[in-house]
Amino acid sequence: MIQTDKLWSQIVHYYIDKKGYSKEDANNIAQRIITREISRKICHDILCGHLVDEHINKKNQCLVSSCNCKEFQIGDKK
Repeated sequence: MIQTDKLWSQIVHYYIDKKGYSKEDANNIAQRIITREISRKICHDILCGHLVDEHINKKNQCLVSSCNCKEFQIGDKK
C-alpha cells in the first residue's frame, strides 16, 4: 500500500526545494500524483474496487471471496 503522507511530503519538498514552486502549486502537483498512483492500484471494475494486490494476475480473479470481479483491469483507462 502507498504511504500517502510520506510520499506527499517528499513530492511537496521536491517541488518547493528543487524546482522553486510555491507551496500551493507543490501541493496541487502532489495531489494529482497521489490520486494517479492510487488509481493505478485499484481494480477499475465498478463492482470490485479492491486493490490490485488482491487479484491473481494470470487467472483474472479477485482474492476477496465475496467479490464478483471477473475482469482484471489494471492499467485500463476509463
